Amino acid sequence: MKRVHFISNLFAPRFAQEGNPYGNVYARAVNVYRYVNKGMATRKAVDIFKRIGTEATRLAEGSLSRKVFVGGVWRDAHSKQVFPVYNPATWEIIAEVSDVNRDDVHEAISQAYTAQKKWRLTTAKERSNILKSFHARLMEVKDDMARLITLEQGKPLVEAQAEVAYSATFVEWFAEEGKRVYGDIMPNPVNSRRALVSKQPVGVAALIVPWNFPMAMLLRKASAALVAGCSVVAKPSEETPLTAMAVAELLSQSGIPDGLFNLVTCSRPNVSMVGDTICDSNMVAKVSFTGSTKVGKLLMRNCANTIKRLSLELGGNAPLIVFDSADVETAVNGTMAAKFRNTGQACIAANRILVQDGIFDKYVEKLSKKVAELRLGHGFAEGVNQGPLINQPAVDKVSRLVGDATSKGAEIITGGGIDNNLGTCFYRPSVLTNMNAEMTMNYEEIFGPIAPLTKFHEEEEAVSIANDTPYGLAGYFFSTDMQQIWRVADQLECGIVGINEGAVTGESVPFGGIKQSGLGREGSKYGISEYIDIKYMCMGGL
Repeated sequence: MKRVHFISNLFAPRFAQEGNPYGNVYARAVNVYRYVNKGMATRKAVDIFKRIGTEATRLAEGSLSRKVFVGGVWRDAHSKQVFPVYNPATWEIIAEVSDVNRDDVHEAISQAYTAQKKWRLTTAKERSNILKSFHARLMEVKDDMARLITLEQGKPLVEAQAEVAYSATFVEWFAEEGKRVYGDIMPNPVNSRRALVSKQPVGVAALIVPWNFPMAMLLRKASAALVAGCSVVAKPSEETPLTAMAVAELLSQSGIPDGLFNLVTCSRPNVSMVGDTICDSNMVAKVSFTGSTKVGKLLMRNCANTIKRLSLELGGNAPLIVFDSADVETAVNGTMAAKFRNTGQACIAANRILVQDGIFDKYVEKLSKKVAELRLGHGFAEGVNQGPLINQPAVDKVSRLVGDATSKGAEIITGGGIDNNLGTCFYRPSVLTNMNAEMTMNYEEIFGPIAPLTKFHEEEEAVSIANDTPYGLAGYFFSTDMQQIWRVADQLECGIVGINEGAVTGESVPFGGIKQSGLGREGSKYGISEYIDIKYMCMGGL
């Protein structure tokens, strides 16, 4: 297949058109990159913006950036409204995207419902083959996809590249796992009967996806749903819709039947309308949501009238415990992985770091040195490993939490504050000590590059603090005492436990929480079960 600039062909901009109020966005953005990223070749920034936004003359009529993907075609939204998408590093508008109305959502659901009736009759191998084709196409354009993620989400390019690779593992995994959805023949107490159990797709699955991993979260859900025999209506975050639009186009290029994957985009004011329409529809059988616990609870209430299957991956408040028996280097490296991935904007990021008093000073010294070596900057700059926070409210929240902690006695060992030389959303990676139970940071998800350290004395104290939260998504601890490892792993109240490890996710393992961190699992052999109904059949007269 001839290689083309995939992103440039997908998103033809309006920015270079005559009379466009954003007509000089390209030139201004390039100047920003030239100014703040002295270590980056200017050509790289120019190339990125060319692929995203300088081919209006040739592609304006075929632009997808102002359309929705419904029924297998890109078309104008009924609403005729658009909303802007920003680069969080520069606050330049990089695209305008369709802001759907209720009619658009109804049409997407109807198309998905109709398409699923045929899709459910295909074999697992047929569904698997389409996912494999999609996987191959994704790998062909992986570099462009990574650049697109960095452009609209802000994460360093190396992390965006890792996200694309990580996303692809779920496509590959479920393409194979779909062929292993087995039924059962069960013993029957009556000799003339046979009991059979079959597994069938639930139907239309609505997938509501967050901004922090815009490709991984979408494909972890969609791959399982599609290979199980479901159809999809996906709603990406208003912060990062372009990645989802690129995924829709790739699926179309890979031969997915019309109507099986539908995409609705909306601005923040219309999120509730889209959610309500999905929840009220009798055609939607399943809702999978990744986001805040507050919104998850709202979805549960709203789905009650139509009794939908729910998967909810909600907020976290992950503890990370470092015991005296831990290997300090392992603990520090694990903390860096658990805390600072995606600039701390991850639901499983370590939120409360508890360090035993015997190892505390040594750990603080080594961790602070590592954190001080992190390079904050624009995602396309060479050597950067920490990017901007997603928007100003995210910065305000981190600043509020740090301000509350320092006002109550916390000490900033390294970092602290916004680096205004880079922009308004660049918060310096920070280590705080002298934490205490009065500080709000212990109870709210930080979602930023802040490592708050609390000293403890006894194992029981650490476990009690770790479990003192309504959330139960992930937890981590570091120890070389085998008896302690088994005790603590058993006692931590969370769905995911990292033991001497800070990077715990993958396609072959289950991801999900307990308590108010949600319901269900994604990934692994368990992930596909979220999109399957069990049917028991009793055959008599034998």
